[in-house]
Amino acid sequence: MTAAADPREALGARLGHAFQDHARLREALTHRSFANENPGVDNERLALFGDAVLALVAVEHLLRTAPGEPVGVLTPRRAALVSGENLARWAREVGLGAHLRLGRGEERTGGRDKESVLATALEAVLGVIYLEGGLDACRRAVAALAVW
Repeated sequence: MTAAADPREALGARLGHAFQDHARLREALTHRSFANENPGVDNERLALFGDAVLALVAVEHLLRTAPGEPVGVLTPRRAALVSGENLARWAREVGLGAHLRLGRGEERTGGRDKESVLATALEAVLGVIYLEGGLDACRRAVAALAVW
């Protein structure tokens, strides 16, 4: 990893979660380009899981803060909250890019700041948080990111 700081501590402090499983967090930070060049798994499965958790947390928030709004209004709001653009912005704010494990080509083309790479990695990290701390831990992490 390019960052000197331990990602468990650095990301944990920013997301309000004490990461326990170093291997699982490492997986969440591993882009498929790295996994293609090195034996191991990438973060896509954890990202799929984290995406679902994030959608649930976002909908809970919207239903709580806008109880009278119709679905036709809430659906685009949810989409905006969980957009790749938002996720990448949040990932940048917590310094996620510095902890990513990227393949040589992705590294050369600026992968540490690419929206899709950052968004996928953040979803994967949220997946880890859910697996370690459950839904309440994810709610806290998303609230810290979204500042709602």
